[in-house]
Amino acid sequence: MEWREQSAVSCEEAYLEAQRWIEAVTEKQFGSQDFRSALENGVLLCDLVNKIHRGLIRRVNRLSTPIAGLDNLNVFLKACKKLGLKEAQLFHPGDLQDLSSRVTVKPQETSRRLKNVLITIYWLGRQAFYDSFYDGPNLNLKSFEGLLGTALSKVNKTKISAHLGVVDLSSERG
Repeated sequence: MEWREQSAVSCEEAYLEAQRWIEAVTEKQFGSQDFRSALENGVLLCDLVNKIHRGLIRRVNRLSTPIAGLDNLNVFLKACKKLGLKEAQLFHPGDLQDLSSRVTVKPQETSRRLKNVLITIYWLGRQAFYDSFYDGPNLNLKSFEGLLGTALSKVNKTKISAHLGVVDLSSERG
């Protein structure tokens, strides 16, 4: 997955919006857990997909074991593919693994992995916006501009305007 270089502030906005959206859709809170910890067992992510498309994930493993979490993450990623996300838009299950106790892992690596998760959340939120069966809260895609770049925001603006039936007359030639 590719993302542009950005400031910590622009990433923080994406983290906060992703958390807000996940909590709003699932009606469950992250609580005192940080972004990675709240998502690492995959339960919230599976619940998110089931709120976007009811019954897409039939079984969520609620055991508190690493294997159960990995199973949930894989099920979530398969569901994302069924919703239309491409392989390149998906994070790797290891991206949510806790690396804090590993001496050889640099903070940049942890940050890169969490950005991959954010990118998947972005694409899932974008897909939900266009899903005619989904009528829940929308992800504020603009919050991800600092992470993904302004070129992507221009594409989104055009597609969202077309989806809503808004025509930009300033770009038409007469």
